[in-house]
Amino acid sequence: MTSTGPDPKMDQALLTFHNQLTEEVQVFYTSDYCYKCVYQHLVTVKPASSNASAVIGTKFTLSVRVESQSRNATLCRWSQTYGEGGHYSVWIKKSEAASNPRCTPSVDKRPNNAYLPLVVSALLLAIIALLFVVAPFAYRRHCRSNFIKSVCCQGPQYSVDNDRSHACEAEHNTIKAKPTRLRSLDTFRGFALTVMVFVNYGGGGYWFFQHAPWNGLTVADLVMPWFVFIIGTSVVLAFTSMQRRGVSRLQLLRKITWRTVVLLMLGFCFLNYSPRDGPLSWSWLRIPGVLQRLGFTYFVLSLLQTFWGHKEIPLRSYPWWNPIPDMVLYWPQWLIIILLETLWLCITFLMPVPNCPTGYLGAGGISDNGLYPNCTGGAAGYIDRLMFGDNMYRYPTCKEMYHTTQPFDPEGVLGTINSIVMGFLGMQAGKIIISYKGMNLHILCRFLAWAIILGISAAILSKCTRDGGFIPVNKNLWSLSYVTCMGCFSFLLLGGMYSVIDIKGWWGGQPFIYTGTNSIFVYVGHSLLGFYFPFSWEMHFQQSHWEWLFQSLWGTSLWVLIAYLLYRKKFFLKI
Repeated sequence: MTSTGPDPKMDQALLTFHNQLTEEVQVFYTSDYCYKCVYQHLVTVKPASSNASAVIGTKFTLSVRVESQSRNATLCRWSQTYGEGGHYSVWIKKSEAASNPRCTPSVDKRPNNAYLPLVVSALLLAIIALLFVVAPFAYRRHCRSNFIKSVCCQGPQYSVDNDRSHACEAEHNTIKAKPTRLRSLDTFRGFALTVMVFVNYGGGGYWFFQHAPWNGLTVADLVMPWFVFIIGTSVVLAFTSMQRRGVSRLQLLRKITWRTVVLLMLGFCFLNYSPRDGPLSWSWLRIPGVLQRLGFTYFVLSLLQTFWGHKEIPLRSYPWWNPIPDMVLYWPQWLIIILLETLWLCITFLMPVPNCPTGYLGAGGISDNGLYPNCTGGAAGYIDRLMFGDNMYRYPTCKEMYHTTQPFDPEGVLGTINSIVMGFLGMQAGKIIISYKGMNLHILCRFLAWAIILGISAAILSKCTRDGGFIPVNKNLWSLSYVTCMGCFSFLLLGGMYSVIDIKGWWGGQPFIYTGTNSIFVYVGHSLLGFYFPFSWEMHFQQSHWEWLFQSLWGTSLWVLIAYLLYRKKFFLKI
């Protein structure tokens, strides 16, 4: 017998219940990703060979139970991950061997392979990347061969292709010439931005390319802290260079204020509003935002570097400082950061919130057995609602799964404190690069040491679990474990790119260096124009990920291409 019902779309399946009992049954479900969530009603199935169908989600494992109202008992329960586009049946019938009925599952229509588009796209991108790597390598090998041949023959009369060998020699020298700008930092920034554009275009509709519902990590949760980390590193490198050139503190303060105001205005007036939203209205305008968070973080980090940043490090004069000169000489910065983190911990775990337990870090809604439905985000959400009212994000990532009703903004006030801490970790990377300039092994070892310390800290705070730790890894709250975890990843990534790009010279950073050197242009451009053709269009094939993934990759590729053309024209938008 084939299930009949609504046609499932992407990340959906059809589940049909056949009731062969003489009593009515109720079916309830919950997602295993949903922490201590109340079971939700799915369907009611009438007695006497009746059936009822429901469209269910396939992103996460579902726990389902069938209950009898007349018996006031659970007849059967199970957990299963259903496949996209599949049709499933559950037969509820009497058991011959036992008194309780039994539920027999069957598959009426095999599900689609939801990950096939991703595998095909990954293979195609790998082939393209391989071609881009092999072609320059083959060209350089050819150039080197001609160069050696011309040198060995000791004269132009013995050269097979003298002009070409000289051209290749020039190319060889160009490749070997070390750039003054840290290419790995631009590449890291561009990599984070490219991934950000991809996930903002939907990431093909895959759940792991979207933000986690509450606790936990997905690919989309990685990019924002990477950006903040890079801001901290860039602030140290840029301000140290300006201070060594004799730029006054007043000039630096003017620059800091100007950049901060521009970032805040861009985020507030442009990215929080689209012409599709209709006339601009204060009633729905969002006050917090990504650029607002980045701008304020930049402001604080820049002040730290301006007033307590520029130190000449006398490694030989003070032998006991040799292991940690990049930390000891900047103790005022450390003191301020420790005070800020102490403030975050005290507010988060000690501040009383009406009708909520003190120190609550949950999503509210139906989580925690539905005991705290209006406590989304605990103290962080409460402070934002007091300050901004309804002028904040109305569709938090927890809304769909946890059925929350309170607004919650992931770029809220309290999370900004830990954003500053994340940027400060990036500042440590910049200090290491400056302190150990020319000592590449020391730089990489210190990057690795930081990564290990932060990774262990994240593991202890989260207990290596998603929901059961002292402080769960949570991007919405920018929890301390989230910051330490992302700091670990950031040091590892920057260290790897620094080794491959700036030390070994095996990779020039393409194509990410193009978006990294024009990050403001690409971010603002994709935010303003991302929902217009040719970057996106109205999709017509809603049954699978094929079209959405193609659209996400297409839109991202267009912005990489635009950044490449601007790079070739030497146009770099700076503020």
